[in-house]
Amino acid sequence: MEHALEIDDLKLQRHARVAVLTIDRTSRRNALGDALVATMRAQLAALERDPDIGAVVLTGSPPGFCAGSDLKELGAMSLDDMCEHEARTAALCREISMLAKPVLAAVEGFALGGGFVLATACDVIVTSRTARWNLPEVAIGWIPPWGIEAIVNRVGVSRARQLVWGGLPLDGKGAVTMGLADHATGEGEALASALDLARLYAALPSQAVAATKHYFAVQGARNAEAGDLYASNLFRDNCRHEAAQATLSKYGVKL
Repeated sequence: MEHALEIDDLKLQRHARVAVLTIDRTSRRNALGDALVATMRAQLAALERDPDIGAVVLTGSPPGFCAGSDLKELGAMSLDDMCEHEARTAALCREISMLAKPVLAAVEGFALGGGFVLATACDVIVTSRTARWNLPEVAIGWIPPWGIEAIVNRVGVSRARQLVWGGLPLDGKGAVTMGLADHATGEGEALASALDLARLYAALPSQAVAATKHYFAVQGARNAEAGDLYASNLFRDNCRHEAAQATLSKYGVKL
């Protein structure tokens, strides 16, 4: 490791030609607050321009990868502000798919809600077999407001529908069996395994790696922006209904 940097709940470490970005909001279960999303977008853009970096690994500090949107932070927002925040998070995930460099997710503990979708936006997912994967949004009153296309691209429409309904909570082993994740490891081994893979990708000719990534990004993300916009509109409507109101009221949201 050459050096480490921590800024706005995000750690950056360099391991030769591989950068590791670690979400470090342990008090909020690594939830995606607005400042964190902005920092992640800026850091990924900077790494994209860095000729000394050939691949990126995204992970989370214990206890898990990411618990999704920060509902406590959303509690201080209007509905319009909430939707704008979710749109910025959606843009982060679409940008991951459009980077020239491979981005790998290393998942331990849990990947829930927006954290689940953030992981699926990455090119390769390494998960511990015991990690919990689930989308709780429908159960608490609303459709996931972004990223559904990324799930569809990995597992197909039928399984994506069941995942979004929350009917298929998975462990890491099940996520790999379904095709949602790519590699399963022992508990505590996901980051090391993701680093090994990232080093292999970083050692390949960068132009060919970028061409390959861009080809599959076009295939997989062609409906992503339109899908996110549609889901956002459905989310906005869902938030006006009783089940969502009951959830949001717990966090001080008054719509």
